[in-house]
Amino acid sequence: MKALIAVVTATSLLTISGVAQAADPVALVKRFKADCLACHAVDKKVVGPAWKDVAAKYRGVEGTQAVLVQKVITGGKGKWDKVTGGNAMTPHHSKPTAAEIEQIVAAILTL
Repeated sequence: MKALIAVVTATSLLTISGVAQAADPVALVKRFKADCLACHAVDKKVVGPAWKDVAAKYRGVEGTQAVLVQKVITGGKGKWDKVTGGNAMTPHHSKPTAAEIEQIVAAILTL
């Protein structure tokens, strides 16, 4: 529940601040729950890395948004093998759009 609240808060702040295009935070959280939250949490490793760890690792790195959006779209492994034990990020069953993925990644990077 704390993870959902943090995601809603981050997404809402982005929407209000104009950083992300208008988004329905509830719809994004539903996608997080269906796909992302199966393997990730805001503040702890599940299967994949904690989103706070992702945000910290890439903070200030040029081009991070585009790289992470592409990783979410295509899945894969490599950068987080020590954390995931070599488990790859899988494709998403709910098929979020590129715009939705951009909003999700933007919200994660604010953590």
